[in-house]
Amino acid sequence: MYSLLFLALTSFVLSLFLTPQVRNLALRLGLVDHPDHNRKIHNIPTARIGGVAIFAATTGSYVLLLFIHLSAGHVIWSGLPFAMRLLPAVVVIFGIGLIDDIFQVRAWHKLLAQILAAMLAWASGIHLEGVGGHHFPTMISFVLTLIWIVACTNAVNLIDGVDGLATGICLFATVTTLLASLFHHNIDLAFATVPLAGALLGFLRFNFSPASIFLGDCGSLTLGFLLGCYGIVWSEKSTTLIGMSAPLLALSVPLLDTCLTVMRRYLRRQPIFGADQSHIHHKLLSKGLTPRRVVLLLYGFCGLAAIASLILTSTSEQYHGFIVILFCLSAWLALQHLGYSEFSIAGKLAFGGAFRGLLSARLDLLRFEQELSASTTIQQCSEVLCRAYPRFGFSGIELYLDGVVRHKESTEGWCVRVDFAGHGYIHFMRESGATSPGAATVLFIDCVSRVFVAKLNELKSQTSRYSDLSLYAHAD
Repeated sequence: MYSLLFLALTSFVLSLFLTPQVRNLALRLGLVDHPDHNRKIHNIPTARIGGVAIFAATTGSYVLLLFIHLSAGHVIWSGLPFAMRLLPAVVVIFGIGLIDDIFQVRAWHKLLAQILAAMLAWASGIHLEGVGGHHFPTMISFVLTLIWIVACTNAVNLIDGVDGLATGICLFATVTTLLASLFHHNIDLAFATVPLAGALLGFLRFNFSPASIFLGDCGSLTLGFLLGCYGIVWSEKSTTLIGMSAPLLALSVPLLDTCLTVMRRYLRRQPIFGADQSHIHHKLLSKGLTPRRVVLLLYGFCGLAAIASLILTSTSEQYHGFIVILFCLSAWLALQHLGYSEFSIAGKLAFGGAFRGLLSARLDLLRFEQELSASTTIQQCSEVLCRAYPRFGFSGIELYLDGVVRHKESTEGWCVRVDFAGHGYIHFMRESGATSPGAATVLFIDCVSRVFVAKLNELKSQTSRYSDLSLYAHAD
């Protein structure tokens, strides 16, 4: 216990001392994050390599422990299995983060480095081996381990958008993991987490709003990576599926934000690795909360998540399902107030009949194109068009081709005109207030402007060629 207290105290003091030094060095070297009054809401250029101070404070506390006579010094020197074997992977993830802070690295390059670090973690013995006592095959375990670690790594990186937010969330998760390790007498995990908790607490003194230094990618990526690894070691003590949700709850805020981000960008057809202003903290800021209040509110939610995860890991299994369901319900109710319209619209499309209507329209379009392809005369093309347009919400049509009106029905409302140069036009009439899906109407007009007009040009070209051949034969 004295060794744990020593690690916590020394890492805390080192962090308090080193953070201002790293901040001043970053300012001298120009390694700062400039405000843009858009996504970056800070007022002045701010140092962005705070992860260096955390990394140095954490490793420095281990080094100091080696030179004193506490019993844990011998434990670490002989090889604290978890902390020491994990060091190469941590160096890789910290290194790519620091390079990105200095030179800017492409998203795919960072992802490849994260995968490499996760593979090194796997080689060091960090394995997500099974669920509820059922072991995964080696390959499945390997893939799931990589997915979990990479997801946690990016989750913390994405949530790092307000002063003190990512640092505080990681502090909650680290302390929660530390308490769980003490409860399960997991000494390796305790020695791995306690110096990180001290370093984060000291760093938060300078990172809380208004921050004078940011974590940077070297900090956020490393913290997410470590917490992902700690979560796997924590879950090894669980024998049930519900009990393994404890690490998930401890990291619920960044993981939830990441899941929402991926789903939002997928629904909007935006780049997954792009940037936007729809993270949870952005939504709270848009509702008028100050950055400090946003951070404190999310701290409160993290505190509840920490309590729930500790209850899961320390109480009998009969209440675990109720706790998980209650927490998920609370999170869902909270999300309703953030105004994510993408999910409500997607739900209406999926369950309100709009999706089926759009699917039916797509099938009708496919049939329309097939019938056009089979047409051999302009008259047949006109008949196919006249049979198709009512299915897309139009109540009338006027087809004008080479001075001849092929079909005409007049109605009140509004119309859409499609021209084909040198030959004529098509008017589609639609009654005001028609209830057919607007998307189907647009798809039909686009299809007509491409497929129908191309078919007419093809038939007229064939007719002209046959006419020329007939005249040539008559002259002979």
